[in-house]
Amino acid sequence: MTTTRTPEPVRIGLVSVSDRASQGVYEDKGIPALRDWLAAALCNPVEFETRLIPDEQPLIEAALIDLVDNAACDLVLTTGGTGPAPRDVTPDATLAIGEREMPGFGEQMRQISLRFVPTAILSRQTAVIRGRALVLNLPGQPKSIRETLEGLRDADGHSVVPGIFAAIPYCLDLIGGPYLETRDDIVRAFRPKSALRPAGTA
Repeated sequence: MTTTRTPEPVRIGLVSVSDRASQGVYEDKGIPALRDWLAAALCNPVEFETRLIPDEQPLIEAALIDLVDNAACDLVLTTGGTGPAPRDVTPDATLAIGEREMPGFGEQMRQISLRFVPTAILSRQTAVIRGRALVLNLPGQPKSIRETLEGLRDADGHSVVPGIFAAIPYCLDLIGGPYLETRDDIVRAFRPKSALRPAGTA
């Protein structure tokens, strides 16, 4: 008997790291950009946990730990604070709370950004696993956030450079997280055939 399968719910933590935005000097654009893109790309029901904090490593570490250990987020995405400036400490905080590093995510983000600016090599974005959650650093600008998550397409809409989000659902499968389902017109999740679940069935 075939029954309709409802996509699993997912809890996602969104952390924007910025001294000035956290002080109200200007409006944070990172969290809204992340939330809008994820809401459009995912078929799963999503519950967001958000944090807007200054560039202070102890505060970033505390926020990441809280989102994973207490708020039970399956995925945590940060934005901002990934460059070489003295107060850019988001990657340092991420590595400090992680149990295993996943460097491929940062490598691919830099490959995407290098299509636009040579200074992409200055980015220190990385990703780690903590428990059953993936914690990932993203750039600070909404346009760059979308490009790194979604990838780049040519004029005909064909993928030129894969975005990093294509690999996130299978990563969560492997570490015991929920089964993420994406809308193919935005980003197609890649899984080996053995890891696919039949569409629309339980």
